[in-house]
Amino acid sequence: MTWSRDESRLPPALRGLRLPLIGSPLFIISVPELVIAQCKAGIIGSFPALNAREAEGEPPRLEAWLKQITEELDRHNQDNPDQPAAPFAVNQIVHRSNARLERDLEICTRWKVPVWITSLGARVEVNEAAHSCGGIVLHDVINNSFAKKAIDKGADGLIAVAAGAGGHAGQQSPFALMREIRSWFDGPVALSGAIASGEALLAARALGADFGYAGSPFIATHEANAQQEYKQMIVDSKADDIVYSSLFTGVWGNYLKKSVTRVGLDPENLPTADATSMNFSSGSSKPKAWKEIWGSGQGIGDVHEICSAGELVDRIDREYKAAGAHLASEFKS
Repeated sequence: MTWSRDESRLPPALRGLRLPLIGSPLFIISVPELVIAQCKAGIIGSFPALNAREAEGEPPRLEAWLKQITEELDRHNQDNPDQPAAPFAVNQIVHRSNARLERDLEICTRWKVPVWITSLGARVEVNEAAHSCGGIVLHDVINNSFAKKAIDKGADGLIAVAAGAGGHAGQQSPFALMREIRSWFDGPVALSGAIASGEALLAARALGADFGYAGSPFIATHEANAQQEYKQMIVDSKADDIVYSSLFTGVWGNYLKKSVTRVGLDPENLPTADATSMNFSSGSSKPKAWKEIWGSGQGIGDVHEICSAGELVDRIDREYKAAGAHLASEFKS
């Protein structure tokens, strides 16, 4: 029992996954090695375009990353026709501070990126760029009002970022947020917020989500571009070890308290900031998220070891099937 919804209502790129799960794009952390491992394991892997940084005068690293991911997944599919890799996604930060956006849109269009994830602003021209190469757009939102604006501007689907999600998270309960969105929208929806186990993924499906959206568990994987201390902090922490603050980027988000303490700040007495302090290109004088202040969602109590991305997907898959079988037996009794 997996609370299945008819996949025919989904765009082709989102059908036939081993597990209804998207690995969320993690700033700094998501690199080609992690994305490739996620896709080979049967879930959608993703990375922020801004992670592909290059020095001035160097050719665009984003181009090299897309070449690496595309060619490696093509090789995998040729060698494993019965178990093809899932598609990959690229996250575009649609904020005025992203000076690279126009260039990165052109590169992603040329490489025919199959899934585009947009954040911090819904723009018609970004959706049109994705559609021009056959891609689909999932826009992340923290409330129903933003969800309606995103669909009105041409997004194909939504990522509902509920309370408990890592990084820039909303405050609404997933129960409320999913019900409001599903009252008017029947397109693709992924739910974000403490999705770190198969049981949580099944619950997301029961709420009406087509996919879970998981980031924090993948920080503690071998392929993730995170410091070993960061990975171990994920393993050693629980929901009580998360603080919700706007100080570091001007947008409210969830962070590991121990990383805040590490830079000499008191996580229980942090000032607030507004969106004018956000800058994804150069950062600011404050401790930098996500380099010094480490993001995390509340679901990390389910992360007990550092492992490979494939092993993590295997674990969530086992839990998901076991939870579904248990509920099926409960309904029959």
